[in-house]
Amino acid sequence: MKFYPSFKRTFDVCAATVATVLLSPVLLATALIIKIDSKGPVIFRQQRLGLGGKPFWIYKFRSMTVGAEKQGTGVYSFKGDARITRVGKIIRATSIDELPQLWNIIKGDMALIGPRPALTYHPWPYEQYTEHQKHMFDVRPGITGWAQVNGRKEVPWPERIELNIEYVNKMSFAMDAKIFFLTFYKVFTNADNNNTGVTAK
Repeated sequence: MKFYPSFKRTFDVCAATVATVLLSPVLLATALIIKIDSKGPVIFRQQRLGLGGKPFWIYKFRSMTVGAEKQGTGVYSFKGDARITRVGKIIRATSIDELPQLWNIIKGDMALIGPRPALTYHPWPYEQYTEHQKHMFDVRPGITGWAQVNGRKEVPWPERIELNIEYVNKMSFAMDAKIFFLTFYKVFTNADNNNTGVTAK
């Protein structure tokens, strides 16, 4: 459907706005609990690659101790990582830490569904992606995507990129609906939510 990208953007903005309002008690309660549980800002910001490979700031609820990226494995977490706070373990397991990205959607940085945005330097800088791989940046990155429901954190980067490109080539309402419902299943069962190698959520 040629009109789908326009419909998708309109739907995403409306859905993100409504979700922000409806989930405002959860957002406020999470922010308060994070502040009580550990020192540091409530929101964690990190640069990621967006549409066309353009960097943007992604927002998440902070789930690790301040300065965690300078310790151990850097920005990468692993099962039993002591840098993750008590509250962080809960909000990561339930994906509540991703909710601030509703603002990224409203701003135009992201979509509800699309390739998860890669770090600006990992697996490599934008300039080092092949022309084929750069097709994953032809659409806005999403809170969840095709790679996330096909292995999530267990998918190696080359395979993840191919899944992202497959999504770009096949993007449709039916595919987005499938990803949406599979995401709920993955979150509910906490499946594939532990890093098995160097990756980023």
